[in-house]
Amino acid sequence: MIRVLTVDDHPALRAGLKTVLQAEPGIVPVGAADSAFELWPLLHSTRPDVVILDLHLPGSNALVLCRTIKAELAPPKVLIYSAYAGPPLVVPAALAGADGMLSKSVAARDLYAAIREIAGGSSLLPELTAELRAQALDRLDGEDRELAEALLAGRTPAEAGLAPDEVGARMDRMLDHLQPVQPEAAATG
Repeated sequence: MIRVLTVDDHPALRAGLKTVLQAEPGIVPVGAADSAFELWPLLHSTRPDVVILDLHLPGSNALVLCRTIKAELAPPKVLIYSAYAGPPLVVPAALAGADGMLSKSVAARDLYAAIREIAGGSSLLPELTAELRAQALDRLDGEDRELAEALLAGRTPAEAGLAPDEVGARMDRMLDHLQPVQPEAAATG
């Protein structure tokens, strides 16, 4: 059984995901949160295998939230689930430690497959092309650019010369700069 926790600020989407996930053998929805505030107690009480995380949450940067989830002692897999899943999200999702990303427009069978794949240890992040790296790195200042390049090359923050007490703030700042801009007209993440 794959235990799944959903984090999305839209009640209808949370309810729909619960219904869809309950219909699939081997996948069990264990809870749903509408914010980072609601996430933490559920994360610790339900111990999910996979967290489905909406990209745009009120008052939160989901990429920073993903990074924080992945810093847990026994972190679940994280699937960024967004209407804006696409090339601008690949580098920030990789830096945040996401295990995959998926568009909210996919069919239920594709969502089931994605959950199974990342729960099994596969990555569902698109290829990190030189063009995507360059576009993302151009949005960072020199110091953060160097750190991002090192991390994308597979080095740990310590190997990149970052002290343990600097990791959180530096990573959060980089992810904040790389957060894809949400169009004003469509506020569904």
